[in-house]
Amino acid sequence: MAKLYLDSNKYETAEEPLVVEAFHSAVKDLVRRKLDQHRLSWPEFVFGPSYALIDAAELAQVDRRLLDAGYRYTSSAVISALERPEAYKPVGGLGAGESAFSFEHPAAVVEAADARGRERRGQGDNVVEHPANAVGTARYYRSMQDVLDSLTGGVPPATIAIIDDSGGTLTAPILEHFKGVICAGGTVRSHLGILTREYGIPCLMNAQISGIRNGDRVEIEVSAPARTTEAYQRGIEMPARVWKLTTP
Repeated sequence: MAKLYLDSNKYETAEEPLVVEAFHSAVKDLVRRKLDQHRLSWPEFVFGPSYALIDAAELAQVDRRLLDAGYRYTSSAVISALERPEAYKPVGGLGAGESAFSFEHPAAVVEAADARGRERRGQGDNVVEHPANAVGTARYYRSMQDVLDSLTGGVPPATIAIIDDSGGTLTAPILEHFKGVICAGGTVRSHLGILTREYGIPCLMNAQISGIRNGDRVEIEVSAPARTTEAYQRGIEMPARVWKLTTP
């Protein structure tokens, strides 16, 4: 059987969600069959006829088989679920009742208010260590309409943006106006993590939060150490806390 680079990739250590594992396994199987069929090594395939031997139609068949088997993807961007509702799990908090929406992550650490009136409402991976925490008003940005409204009406002062998408494309047009960002996906090395670092905007990635709604005043612990590559590789958690402020 043909050998792939991933078979000996020392960084391929983390367990993946079932649907991701199923998709990756199907693609790997497709590549192995092509290598065996054409008697190619992995380097010969990559630097040679890879695009000619595997086309979009074959990858679409992988997608179709997964969906026919009952799998559904978890979207990292709302636009994915809106454009392909048959392929993605439903996304809550859009349309009616959006103002009362809150991410409710089961792993969010929630604690009663401390002496300073701060209720802990979760945690995330800090992108860059800053001298002080970021404090502002939470506002969800989950669709193009949210971004368009801010392009025409402006981003309110001291906005801490809460978003799903770790890619950074959705909020790129207004990113520089945020006081801070809480992102529910990705890592500090994701596109959004890179953009916020370059803009100097405090940011928590891979955030697990609960009970924060539009208009709440929040504090994000960006004075905590940034999560390192070694920490990801070794599975070491470096949580930076998220609080909802109960006092002005």
